[in-house]
Amino acid sequence: MQVSRNKSKYKGFKRVCYSTKYAIDGLIYAYAHEHSLWLHGVLSTLSIILGFVLKISLMQWSIILISLAVILAFELVNTAMEACVDMVTLEYNELARIAKDCCSGATFVMSMAGVIIAIVIYGPKILYFLGRL
Repeated sequence: MQVSRNKSKYKGFKRVCYSTKYAIDGLIYAYAHEHSLWLHGVLSTLSIILGFVLKISLMQWSIILISLAVILAFELVNTAMEACVDMVTLEYNELARIAKDCCSGATFVMSMAGVIIAIVIYGPKILYFLGRL
């Protein structure tokens, strides 16, 4: 029996609670099973620590945190796409490969944008610090 998403048996706050639980379940699954997501989590933590150490501005914090969130979101969408493709077929299929590779490519592009953002924000502060040694 297929249930329409609009006919949920939960309403109001209870629905928000279940939605939050499902989102957290997705994060737990992704962190437990996706090495690249775990790696992004470690790098994000290091980036946040570096932000405190280098005393970045409020605007720089905003840019760093938004880029980290977008990278995480891309990783989660990539994981979901891979699961959907694998659900449809485990056999080699050129279209399945293209779908997976394009999602992976999108994640890579955003990750590289995050690296560039980190270099632009942290680079001058690190160079200044090294010059003072």
